[in-house]
Amino acid sequence: MKTELVDISPTRKEIKIEIEADAVRKAYDRISDQYAKLATVPGFRKGHTPRSVVRTRFKDKIRGDVLQELVPQAVQDAIEKHRLEAIGEPELHLDNAEGLADKLGTEPISLHVHVEVLPEVTLGEYKGLEAARRVRPVMDEDVDRVIEDLREASATLEPVEERGAEVGDIVTVNFHGKFVETPDEEDINIDDVDVEIGGPGVQQEFTDNLLGMKADEEKTFTVDYPSDFTSKGLAGKKVEYTAKVVAVRRKELPEVDDEWAKSLGEEFESLANLREKVREDLEKRAAVESDNRLRSEVMRKLVEAHPFEVPDTLREHQANHRLESAVRDMIGRGIDPRGQDINWEGVRDSLKQQADFDVRGSLLLEKIADAENIEVTDEEIDAEINEMAASSRQTPEALRAALTKQGGTTSIADRLRNRKTLDLIVNNARVTDQEWQEETEEESDAAQENAASPEQDEQQNSEVRNQNSE
Repeated sequence: MKTELVDISPTRKEIKIEIEADAVRKAYDRISDQYAKLATVPGFRKGHTPRSVVRTRFKDKIRGDVLQELVPQAVQDAIEKHRLEAIGEPELHLDNAEGLADKLGTEPISLHVHVEVLPEVTLGEYKGLEAARRVRPVMDEDVDRVIEDLREASATLEPVEERGAEVGDIVTVNFHGKFVETPDEEDINIDDVDVEIGGPGVQQEFTDNLLGMKADEEKTFTVDYPSDFTSKGLAGKKVEYTAKVVAVRRKELPEVDDEWAKSLGEEFESLANLREKVREDLEKRAAVESDNRLRSEVMRKLVEAHPFEVPDTLREHQANHRLESAVRDMIGRGIDPRGQDINWEGVRDSLKQQADFDVRGSLLLEKIADAENIEVTDEEIDAEINEMAASSRQTPEALRAALTKQGGTTSIADRLRNRKTLDLIVNNARVTDQEWQEETEEESDAAQENAASPEQDEQQNSEVRNQNSE
């Protein structure tokens, strides 16, 4: 077999392959004889049909079998010969396909394949990267907001009978809705819906019409939903609702004092003690936010300092992964993605740039881990599994069983290895403490999407390896 390697780009290679006529003839003869033994051809006893007859009668099938026997192995041998780390499936092109069935055994088979490969990653400076640590200050107003949220959560709902519903009241309603302009659509019937008058997310028409109503009262009104309404089934439509009030309840907020603070838990001795612990919790969150922001910045600096081409296969794979994650997040928040007017193909295309960053970061972290001889111990894996099990309310044994079904603990080991690698890079960065400033929307998106979580990066790293092994 003759092969020739052609460099198309750092991540794409072409291999020209020629399978010698002698090898083709041997396969052609062997497969023809198999057909002769098994085929039933009128005028010949089974197993005694001449080669020439079989080759004429089953020409296309024999051609297909010969190609199936020779070509995949030839491609694999050529990839190994040129020591390529192929990812994804090679693109195969048969050069002399026309009339090949009539030439089998007399001419070589010529083909070429396009193969995507992992790029050569040359490490530059990854220690001493400059980054800023900014910690969000915790103000008295922040503590006040948490205290007010706790107060709202402690509120009781008391029945209201002597007056109609007011802003802030909770009204329990049975709704029957008819589509005004599309009466053939199925009616809306929902019972026991709790609506907070004037509450966040409540359509103004509902607030206006439920305001002043009492239990057992009924009212009919129309709601015009905007074209960009979150529910696609209602967006841009007019619905006539008949609403029957089942109950009206008012919020009774507790007094913010020592007794209320003690009622929230044994760990709170007084209101002052509650405020102190709230502040401590906010400061811990601020430290975590600061750490994530720092790690994100360091990761961004690392990737920007190492430009290299990313294989299309991995970019597409990671863009799909991000899209699937977005869909799962919507479902987790109770939103049906199918009911949203979203150009998913456009969203996917917009994710490709971020996917490029993901893959480059993943390959860099793997390369640095190799250079620094970073390893993960069984004890570290066990500790991670125990922590994951606790957070998901499973036993470690149940989680291990689930992981075994999914291929074992390799992904956890990869994630931990990557976390330790990013720790090393951050610990060796030149970090300066700077005054807090809010991130721009663009910076915030980047912080979430880039490397705020080393676990996310190593998941991508693991997927790169999986692609490489396919």
